This record gives sequence, structure tokens and C-alpha cells, in this order.
Amino acid sequence: MLVLAVDTATPAVTAGVVTVDGARLDVLAERITVDAKAHGELLTPHILAALDAAGHTPADLDAIVCGAGPGPFTGLRAGMATAAALGHALDVPVHPVCTLDAIAAADTAAGPLLVTTDARRKELYWATYDEHGTRTAGPAVSKPADIPQLNTRAGTTIYADVLTMPHTGRQYPTPAGLVRAADLDRPPRPLTPLYLRRPDATEPGARKRVTAP
Repeated sequence: MLVLAVDTATPAVTAGVVTVDGARLDVLAERITVDAKAHGELLTPHILAALDAAGHTPADLDAIVCGAGPGPFTGLRAGMATAAALGHALDVPVHPVCTLDAIAAADTAAGPLLVTTDARRKELYWATYDEHGTRTAGPAVSKPADIPQLNTRAGTTIYADVLTMPHTGRQYPTPAGLVRAADLDRPPRPLTPLYLRRPDATEPGARKRVTAP
């Protein structure tokens, strides 16, 4: 099975082409650029470059895996909209996965794990996982001091001074982690983004009079 993996839920713009044969997974090519303001500009070129480097075209794809967040509104929409459009055009299934699950899936060390990513506003998106990689809490968004610090390792180095535990240093999902986190043998779940909080933008209220009645 030939799978395209994409994620724009973190500052990294991620695209990769992965082959799946039973339990075996091979990354043929990947393109990852850390630029929080260039998701829309870089994702499609990254997808095409990864496919070209892997020696394939979009028509060869059997499935797409897309990180569904949690993440900021603008960046997350870029990846999910692109994945949905490609899936529709190519008539292949699009499997959304929690981006935190994808980061956890790429961690091979034994023991429970806490995965965090930057949620801005001095907050973190987080989730915890047991020694088998199964999510046990989250995803959620909290201040760093409010995140449960159980007997776990941390999956990122963000706010390491507050999360007082050993860190793996892994901050962004990889194509391999995205595909490992997906259940490709089942029908895909709905493409629902994990925003976890309301947008900053609000509907304008009634206009105020600037002249006396």
C-alpha cells in the first residue's frame, strides 16, 4: 500500500510517502520544513516533491493519512483541506489521526509518555500514553503547570523548565509516525479537526452610533 502522510498542526510542514506491507513500514521520501507561517505555501510543493523523490505520482496513492491536530486554526485547516481535496480527486480514503498520537507512535523507548506541542498563549496541547503507546488522557490544552506530571517521560522540549522530567526532544510528527498512528484496515473516521478551543475571531456586534440622537 502506498500512503501519503501530511501534517500542518505544528510549526512543521510535513509530507511524506510511505509504503505499508503488513507490519512493515518504509519511508520512501519526506519533506519537512519548520515554518509556522508557510503551511499553505509549502504543503503542496512538499507533497509533489516527496512523490517525485519516491518515483511515484498522485495516481499511485492508495490512501492518505492526515494529522488532525490539535493545532492552530490556520495551519491545521491547510493540511486537512489539502488532504480532503486530494482524497476526493483521487478517490482514495483519507485517514485523520491525532497529531499527538503520531508523535507518540514515533517514540520507540519503553515506558509511559507525555506528548506536548505548542498551543501558543503560553499553553500546551498534550496527551499521555501508556507503555504500549495507547493514549490514556487527552488530547487537551492547558497551562504547562496544570499538565499532570505522572511517572512519564516528556515527548517534547517545550517548556522543559516547567515539565520537570526527562525529554525525548521530539516536537513534530514524522510521516512514519503519522502512518503508524492510523488504522488503515478500517474505514476512515470523519475529517474533524481537533481545535480544542474557540477561534480568536468573533462576529462583529451592532454598530455604535457616533453622533448624538
